[in-house]
Amino acid sequence: MKKIVKKNFNDELESVLEQKEFEENVKSTLLSILYKIEAAYRDISIVKPDIYTKEEYIKKLIWTIQYQCDSVKLVRMGSEDTCIPKHATFFIDKEKKKLECYPIERKVLYAIWKLGKKECLLKSGNSLIDMALSDFLNVGNTIDFVEPLRDFNGYSWTTLFTEIESIAHNLIYQNLRILVGNQFLTNWVFRQEMMIDYYDELKENLNNEYGQKLAGNIIKEWITIAILLERKFTPEKMLPYEIEKKRVEKEFVEMQDKPAYIEAITKQKLKLSKKIKEIDKILNSKVLLQQEYIKRNEVLPLDKKIFSMRVLSQQMKQEREKICQRVETLNQHLNPKNYVRYKKELEQKYKYLALLDIEDLEKAIQRYLVRFQKRFLMCFSMQIDKHNTKQEIITLLYQFRYYLQLPITREKHVYEEIPETLIKPVMQKLLSKAEELKAIQKITKNEETMYQIWKAIFAVRAIRLEDVSIKLTKDKKDQYILQVFDEDMFEEKIPMKKLQEMEEVKLNKKLKIFD
Repeated sequence: MKKIVKKNFNDELESVLEQKEFEENVKSTLLSILYKIEAAYRDISIVKPDIYTKEEYIKKLIWTIQYQCDSVKLVRMGSEDTCIPKHATFFIDKEKKKLECYPIERKVLYAIWKLGKKECLLKSGNSLIDMALSDFLNVGNTIDFVEPLRDFNGYSWTTLFTEIESIAHNLIYQNLRILVGNQFLTNWVFRQEMMIDYYDELKENLNNEYGQKLAGNIIKEWITIAILLERKFTPEKMLPYEIEKKRVEKEFVEMQDKPAYIEAITKQKLKLSKKIKEIDKILNSKVLLQQEYIKRNEVLPLDKKIFSMRVLSQQMKQEREKICQRVETLNQHLNPKNYVRYKKELEQKYKYLALLDIEDLEKAIQRYLVRFQKRFLMCFSMQIDKHNTKQEIITLLYQFRYYLQLPITREKHVYEEIPETLIKPVMQKLLSKAEELKAIQKITKNEETMYQIWKAIFAVRAIRLEDVSIKLTKDKKDQYILQVFDEDMFEEKIPMKKLQEMEEVKLNKKLKIFD
């Protein structure tokens, strides 16, 4: 029956909202969001093939509202009775499952998806990387999940750059989605399989698909961009790493002189061993433990006082355990087998910590965004080689068109900003494969002409590429003009200034671009 009877998601959401103590304006807003998503989802699933199905998306949204949202409040702009910070549009408290938001549907949806996510998504052994990549994935996925409401209205596909919370997060997240698949990233963000190390899985997937060298560069540049974005959007989180950077830098410099480094490690061990003996001495003497109890409580504020000597004993045992672990770590560093490996780890850690010193943050972010696109296009080119059916190539045409339409700055799309020397070879390879598999019409034998025509087609935001047709005309000045149509509706008129040889393309005749 589930296959025959269409699921009424509106009724399902209403049933959930009946159990919530939300105000009526909140309930009506959530129902309005659901209605618009249902209306828009057919179009986004065409434009962007590799996404959740509508049923999966809405089911996840309703589940999040039911189990992750205990309190939702809409606040009038300018109201003083709110937890929303200045220069923000919403406030969330994950522990209390609470959110406050201005009455903007896009922001309400964003806050709901953000509320339903876990903070830490990986444990690589480097806390800076773990924090930066976790935050990046959460932000990128949340922006991605708002797209059906943000860019689609049931009849058109429009992206307002100012409505995207972070252009950089969105661009790199979409790059990764195309490279490793939507399902993988979504499973990672929502921790579908708790036993899977998704970070290792990502590296392995990239290695297998694109080779170790290219995969390594992608990971390194992704980490770099994530750390720079962390500095831009949450600079307060970087403060502990300023101290960490100084410590790592000092140790790395010391390691360059191996004898001096070994001597410094030995001194640290002696100091720590002495501390262990002092703790043991206190723990084995009731009198000394009582003295330590009084000594510590004298300097502690009232809310931090140690409750009893038994509690102090437990605290000191924990302190002893941490010191013993540090001694063991130092012993491992002195082991000749571990010395070179640790030195390399320290060098890598310092390399990422050094990003905290970059002064022109915006310029650095943009530079790395463009560099990442070069890696992405190399990978996409390899994807073309691995796909050999007509439907697979059509999917790649949609993926590539979507990629070119992504914003890369607040003013420009990818196709406007990335050098043509990077985009053109990949597009020509894709078109050649599509012609070979008879997925698209061979409008002309001239490769340059074909490229320019498809460049114009990809710049038009038609929902279905199969509905696009073109017509080549000449104006009074004998200038070739390419007209691009979506179904029978006129969409775009583009002068073809760079092309000299277009005689083989029939003039004044509407041509379909798909076979």
